[in-house]
Parts: sequence; structure tokens; C-alpha cells
Amino acid sequence: MGRIGIGFSGGPNASEIVECVKLAESLGYESAWVAEGHGGDQFAVLAACAVQTSRILLGTDITSVFVRTPPTIAMAAATVDQLSGGRFILGLGSSHKVQVEPEHGVVYSKPLTRVRETADFVRKLIREERASYDGETVRVQNFDLWFKPFRPQIPIYAAAVFPKMIQTCGEIADGIILTRSSLDTAAKVREHLAEGAKRVGRDPSEIVVTSLLPTAVSERREEAYDALRPGVALYAGFFPRYNKMMSEYGFAEELATIAEAWKRGDREEAVRAVSDELIRASSIVGTPDEAREQLEAYRRSGIDVPIISPFARGPGARAVFEAAIRACAPR
Repeated sequence: MGRIGIGFSGGPNASEIVECVKLAESLGYESAWVAEGHGGDQFAVLAACAVQTSRILLGTDITSVFVRTPPTIAMAAATVDQLSGGRFILGLGSSHKVQVEPEHGVVYSKPLTRVRETADFVRKLIREERASYDGETVRVQNFDLWFKPFRPQIPIYAAAVFPKMIQTCGEIADGIILTRSSLDTAAKVREHLAEGAKRVGRDPSEIVVTSLLPTAVSERREEAYDALRPGVALYAGFFPRYNKMMSEYGFAEELATIAEAWKRGDREEAVRAVSDELIRASSIVGTPDEAREQLEAYRRSGIDVPIISPFARGPGARAVFEAAIRACAPR
């Protein structure tokens, strides 16, 4: 049975996400992941999932190291880990300058260092229950926990897109969280992970490779592609990092057109500029049979845990997620 996760990044409300995670657990999903952004407090949602499930792993994808302090992240992680009986995975990442600074009023600086030092501090505090830290970006004086964590070590995965951060994952992370991967991504990522792991004497095969994959499943293929077009336009238009990443898949001209339309404020033109080929290059899309075939292709390519990530907003969001969960369930 193939390993698979389900990811949430807005759309269903907190209670609906809990119901979706319960469904995923019943169908054999290995893990459920909750982003934050504008979609609600991820730790609160995962805490609710923790007390209503018993087997499925629960993770953040990702917790931004800039918008929460390291002690706050550690306490939240330890809380959900205790409520879930040791099923929590802390997914950390730097997020994006275009979000962190204007939306949170926080200076975005030295993202690789911030991720590394946050992971280091979180591990130290959970293991020792009291920690100080004097780093370049993280400085904490004598923070102590007033409760005992469920276990002294919680898995930490880190998000990465480009080689430097992927190599950093090879040094510090138990797993890597990729996004919008192509079928060529995993092989290249594993090379960079091995480089980082070699620096610190780690076995790179122990690092779990996961990827968030935009997902739309429908008996009508055109409907599935149209469902993903707005999300691709958003990620390609708003986030420079993702625009560059997808451009490297062979769509540089198309990505430039999308970015220019987005910059002008022409959202409709940005959506129209998204081709089926671009969607297919980094998504799970099409009929249920096609979706299952694509998931298996990602596993064969070297993605240990593909994480389906439906894109839906509005009153019907829960139904969209439930349909995708059922269609892609392991057999």
C-alpha cells in the first residue's frame, strides 16, 4: 500500500478539516498536514485532529520561523505531540519575504540560518526542558517548560526549494517538504540532501522526502484542470520563489506572462495564461484512475510520501477535499 498524505492550506474551516482528517485516517492515509498562511491556526486545528484520531501522523506544512518565536513553536509542537500520543511532525520553513514583511510586520533576514537555529533550539528545549540560545538570528535566555513533553525528540521536517536549503535539510532535518514537484525533482533533491548529510556524517537515506502536490480529481478531466488553474496563477504570480522553480521545469515564458499579468492586477489574465501542460508537470490532476497512476509515478520517482493538496475556497470546499481524499486513497 503506497504511503500518502493529505494537506490543507485553507478552504475548509477547522471543524471540516477535522472531519476530513478522520476520513483520511479511515482510508489508510499515513499523514495529514496543515499549513497556516490565512487558513486558520494550524496548531489549534491539529490539536483538534489529535484528539479525534488515533493512528494518522499530524504535521505542519509549514510553521514559519519568522512569525512565531522559537519557544512558542516548541511549546505548540510539544502540546500537539502530547495530545496525539507522539504522532506529531514539526514542519518548519522560512515562508516568503512577500508574506512575512507586509503581512506580519517582521523583518525577513537570513532565512537559512533562522531555520537552522530554530530547529536547533526547539530540539534542545524539548529534550532538556530548559534552554538558552545565542545564535545569529535566535537569542533566548533561560526559557523553561512548565510541563514534561510526551517524548524527548519530535521529528522535524524542513521545507526547501533550491539547493542551499535542500543541503541544509540534509544536515539538520528528519525529512524534507517539497512543493509542486515534477517527476524529475526527487532525483536532484536526493543528490543535494546527500551533499548536506555528508558534511555532518549522516545517512541521507534516513531523510524522508515528501512533496505537496496540488490535486484536483474529477470524472471530467477539463473540470479538474480548471480547478487548479487559479492556484497555479496565485503561486506563480505572487511568490517569486515558486515562479522561478516552475520556470525551471521548462515553462519560463509562460511563467513570465503569468507574473506580469499578476503584477498588473489582472488576475483573470494570469489564470488564463496557465496551460494544462504546466498544471500536469507538477500536480495530481484528472480522473480518479489518472490521479492514482500519477501518485504511483511520483513514488517511483523518489518521493517517499506524496501529499495531495486540493485547492478549494468557499462553501463547497469540504466536498472537494473529501472527493480527492476518497479518489486518491491507498488500495
